[in-house]
Amino acid sequence: MDTSKNSAEPQSEQPAPAAPPGRGWRRWAMDTRPLRRPAYRRLWASTIVTAVGSQLTAVAVPKQIYDITGSSAWVGAASMAGLLPLIVFALWGGAIADSMDRRTLLLITNTGIAVTSLLFWIQAVSGLGSVSVLMLLLAVQQAFWGLNAPARSASIARLVPEDELPAANALGSTVMQTGQVIGPLLAGVLIPVVGLPELYLLDALALCATVWAVHRLPALPPLGASKRRAGLREIAAGFRYISGHAVLLLSFLADIVAMVLGMPRALFPQLAAETYAPYGEGLALGLLFAAIPIGAVLGGLFSGTFSRARRHGWMVIGSVVAWGLAVTGFGLSGSLWPAVAFLALAGVADMVSMVFRGAILLSAATDEMRGRMQGVFTVVVAGGPRLADVLHGTAGSAFGPRTAVAGGGVLVVLLTLVLAAAMPALRRYRV
Repeated sequence: MDTSKNSAEPQSEQPAPAAPPGRGWRRWAMDTRPLRRPAYRRLWASTIVTAVGSQLTAVAVPKQIYDITGSSAWVGAASMAGLLPLIVFALWGGAIADSMDRRTLLLITNTGIAVTSLLFWIQAVSGLGSVSVLMLLLAVQQAFWGLNAPARSASIARLVPEDELPAANALGSTVMQTGQVIGPLLAGVLIPVVGLPELYLLDALALCATVWAVHRLPALPPLGASKRRAGLREIAAGFRYISGHAVLLLSFLADIVAMVLGMPRALFPQLAAETYAPYGEGLALGLLFAAIPIGAVLGGLFSGTFSRARRHGWMVIGSVVAWGLAVTGFGLSGSLWPAVAFLALAGVADMVSMVFRGAILLSAATDEMRGRMQGVFTVVVAGGPRLADVLHGTAGSAFGPRTAVAGGGVLVVLLTLVLAAAMPALRRYRV
């Protein structure tokens, strides 16, 4: 494909020429070339702080709701209360990110998320004890996050050249996955020491550091002289753009297939209580939930093994098939440790898939459409696992958890191969 469009975009801060790939073990380790670029380094550094801080709030909200109500149903209802604002504002946020300076949008939305975290802290220390207030704040926070995520992701293509997009995505995804492991563990340690309200305050302080890092980014105005709007017509234009570009459509379909049919987390509690009960239900449940993020982190740390690949389409196809095979292996495992190993392998495959799907969205789309592509991507990433929870929960009740998991993994493999065979655009895509 033609890579001239990326190099033609303004790069406000240029690093020294990149060194050639390392030798020996360095070729296998994470590709850190994007960190030589000051602007990307600032954006990435801000992600390190918020990856852990956001998980503190992610733990504190359901914990506080459960403490107030004593009901897991209310915890589930709160999760769904944040989904609709996330979907609506992610789609709208993608259109906004294509119509205004993305740095300005990041400043506004990160400030909004920080203020929301501060309000979480205020309601907690005041002893208000209102589930309605918590759900309202959660909805507002998810709305700001939906506005923020497309602009943040779309900005990467303006900060690094096209050949470094997979490495940049690997760096960012590794940080986020690490936060999903460290954040909840840190929250569990901090709650007995400092109390639950202070988790919200720590998240707000972390977001202040993010705002400062974003403030130091270069301006990222829309390219071209034409003035764009950010209404329903522009959102609809984004979906038309996807339907007219087969490689983009297939990248979304691959993720939907993998997540909806192959994400078995809804069955983890049942498997821990029944299949893996001899190992200790608590230990089994913790390992099942931690295995995929840990595998993803390991995949990111050794992303030098794949981040320089040029056949991005085949990397997506191969990684989704590998995800399906690993999930199938997990479903067939009657012992805890092989099950955890298969989930960790699934996490590695998921990391590879995230890296190259993200790279395709940034390189195959024009800059004027990148925000909207990232908005749809945010909705798919957020909505797919929730649909999977419903599907796997129903299938697990009907056929048993292990059958449901293994069957879902097999369907992922078959449908991915069918898509790859029927629509060659993804197979042929390379940079």
